Amino acid sequence: MGKGHGKAKAAKKVAKPKAKCCVSKDRCSRCPIRMLKEGTLPLGYTVKKRKLVKVKKLKKKQPLAA
Repeated sequence: MGKGHGKAKAAKKVAKPKAKCCVSKDRCSRCPIRMLKEGTLPLGYTVKKRKLVKVKKLKKKQPLAA
């Protein structure tokens, strides 16, 4: 039997974005700004001031007492 028969194929590997945009005219394949625009940026990340940053988790609001 060959390798991997009967098993699901591995998920497509996504390139990890750079920590900071290099501001090149033609965006590289790992540019965080380009990845944000295309929607390929990993979950939990965003871009602020050309830098890759983690998104903070939102806290649940407690209901107001009447």
